[in-house]
Amino acid sequence: MIEEADTDVTHALDIWANARDWLQQGRAISLATVIDTWGSSPVAVGGQMVIAGEEEFQGSVSGGCIEADVIVAALEAADKRTPKRLSFGIANETAWTSGLPCGGNIEIYIEPLQGPVDLACANAVITARNERRMLLITMDLDSGTRTLHESNESLDCELASLFKSGRSALVPRAEGDVFAHAHTPSPRLYIVGATHIAQALVSISGILGLTPIIIDPRDSFASSTRFTNSQLIKAWPKQALHELGLDPFTAVIALAHVAHIDDDALGPALTSSTRYIGALGSKRNHAKRRARLAEAGHANEVIDRIHCPIGLDIGAVTPEEIALAIASEVVLAFRGPKRGELGAG
Repeated sequence: MIEEADTDVTHALDIWANARDWLQQGRAISLATVIDTWGSSPVAVGGQMVIAGEEEFQGSVSGGCIEADVIVAALEAADKRTPKRLSFGIANETAWTSGLPCGGNIEIYIEPLQGPVDLACANAVITARNERRMLLITMDLDSGTRTLHESNESLDCELASLFKSGRSALVPRAEGDVFAHAHTPSPRLYIVGATHIAQALVSISGILGLTPIIIDPRDSFASSTRFTNSQLIKAWPKQALHELGLDPFTAVIALAHVAHIDDDALGPALTSSTRYIGALGSKRNHAKRRARLAEAGHANEVIDRIHCPIGLDIGAVTPEEIALAIASEVVLAFRGPKRGELGAG
């Protein structure tokens, strides 16, 4: 049986863990959320900041340029127990002297939090994340009424689409605007093959907020001395992936460069809803891999899901550069391209 690492992330940078801790202490706090942006914005829709005092806050809604104003408004909202909706904007020519450093506009919603109802919401967000469940929170911006949705069964088409995609968005309604905030599990990287590239990928993943799990049946490779402070599983990939579970918030990365080990991971990945599948290897090796997978019963269009050569083409040569290329392609798979959006550079 595979033992999972403790996923209850309670370190100082965790916004909802901080909110929960402050609420458990009986404090009145505020949560600031980016509900809409136009043009360039350093923080995406859904970005959050929790504020308990002038020097007690966590998270970001703009990268730093409007945080001081948001903190002042958040403290006032907590004191008066009244939500606030704020808009900030700045022209590109004056962006470097005040306001948003990239130009553009941003809208922030500040909601005061206090008491058992808000504590229950914080606990629900943390629990859903730890159990790798999708959670959509809809907020009536006029009344401040918050509703938690654990499935899309009772949602209209627009909200159900946001639930399915994991996107957050401002939804204008005749009776008043609603903000739908999608809380998705942290993307998991199942890295098959405890190689030198895997070591570099683990380091990069942590910085990006991805959760790497290394899988390798070989004792000499799956060594804790080579992967300190990492979840390391000594098992055949098929067994490990079955026990860990594959879902749309996972990626399978085959780096063993040993056919029977990589194939053992790619088989179950191809029949799952995992978001990204990549495999190390040359075009010649991948052609042989495709033949093996086809012989195992996988259709060509299914095999096409495998990214090979793996990673974005950045001319990577060293293990660290290859790891960067892989991590970049995984981020692209989860986030989608920004090129072509208004204000994207």
